[in-house]
Amino acid sequence: MKIEFDEDVCIGMYQCVAEWSEFEKDTSKGKAVLNDSEEVEDGVFVREVPDGSELDAKFAARTCPVDAIKIYDDDGEQLIP
Repeated sequence: MKIEFDEDVCIGMYQCVAEWSEFEKDTSKGKAVLNDSEEVEDGVFVREVPDGSELDAKFAARTCPVDAIKIYDDDGEQLIP
């Protein structure tokens, strides 16, 4: 499972930070940060979801009010949103 975070879409509500410890606040930018992610295009960060963290990652994606977080299964099919 992979998680994709679009920093440009993020509005800094930080619900994802409350749901999954792999997100942190960057108060200087007013945005969340996805830890241990790789920037695959300008402002878009991707990483694997570790085993056992799938539910937390899904909750983080579902709580984002602007759909800045997407979840993909191992076949590349988008699950959330």
